[in-house]
Amino acid sequence: MAMRVKICGITKPDQGKAIASIGANALGFICVPASPRYVTSGQILAVTELIPDNVGCIGVFANSTIAQINQIVAEGGLTGVQLHGDESPDFCAQLRQVLPKVEIIKALRVKNSQALKEVDIYTSYVDTLLLDAYHPQQLGGTGKTLDWDTLQEFKPKCAWLLAGGLTPNNIVEALSQVKPNGIDLSSGVERNPGDKDLDKVSQLFEQLKSIKN
Repeated sequence: MAMRVKICGITKPDQGKAIASIGANALGFICVPASPRYVTSGQILAVTELIPDNVGCIGVFANSTIAQINQIVAEGGLTGVQLHGDESPDFCAQLRQVLPKVEIIKALRVKNSQALKEVDIYTSYVDTLLLDAYHPQQLGGTGKTLDWDTLQEFKPKCAWLLAGGLTPNNIVEALSQVKPNGIDLSSGVERNPGDKDLDKVSQLFEQLKSIKN
């Protein structure tokens, strides 16, 4: 199966369309008002209307209510929901009942190897896991990388994405050590928060081609 590539923190319709055409098969939209990459459902729709059906459009939430998530999914034309807060497995199960056809991704900020052991409790309730670097204040887009060594034996019961400080310059090294089903980049392909650098996105895909078996 081909590597899934999600570019997160999309704010501009023209950039979203270009990034999908370069090869990204998922785009992420930050639905957390405190984030510098925050977008409204109307801004999300302006992008999702331009994107081919085979490209996933994922809303990133943190400690939102199920009603709030449901509303933004409907208004923004989202195909997936990424939970980046303290959502419990029970919350994921309830969300699944409300949004049975929407992909549910649970993001986990990995502080240490103990955090990895807690991952399994989510695999029955979500479609995909996303592992991000731990930061005490920020939920993502921090530019910090994970300790890839600790992830070499990581094989959860569901698909998973590697995030956290990935760039075109370190992606080959990361994927030589870790074998995720996909990758998620945000700050690593940006000029400023929410303003993507299309040259860096193109560079990323060139690097990925170089490591295909």
